[in-house]
Amino acid sequence: MSKRIYFDFSYFIILAATFGAIMVLGPIVAPVVFHSNEILIGVTLDKYNSGIIMGEIFHRFSYWVYALAFYVFVYEALLYKSGKRDTIALISAATVIFSSIMFSAVYAPKILAMQALGMEATQSDTFANIHFASELDFKILAISLILLFVRRLMLLRLS
Repeated sequence: MSKRIYFDFSYFIILAATFGAIMVLGPIVAPVVFHSNEILIGVTLDKYNSGIIMGEIFHRFSYWVYALAFYVFVYEALLYKSGKRDTIALISAATVIFSSIMFSAVYAPKILAMQALGMEATQSDTFANIHFASELDFKILAISLILLFVRRLMLLRLS
């Protein structure tokens, strides 16, 4: 077995694991954290403190997303250099890299900085707009990850 198959396999695992993490964090973890007052008996957690917890979860996840962006860049650059070019994969990879960096370097730090300013800052229109943009970016990341995964899998099968 060549070393290339391990490289390909690890790429698919990282893409799938990141997509899985996004699907767990968005539709599962966030609603539980933000509705914890309905789950916990005798403990009341307001929306601001729930946001602090989610902010920390996403802050920690952003390290994984940085690693994802780096791995996608290296993998796709090596394939591009070796002549295995595909427009759909290239666009999907560029979208994964861009949305990963936007999430990790722009949205997560801005949200955490505004949370550090206090509850008033998180109730502003600016915070609402940044939060909405980060949610949209997270959805774009998920879609581009699944497109990249499926396209690379199709191309690997054809080769």
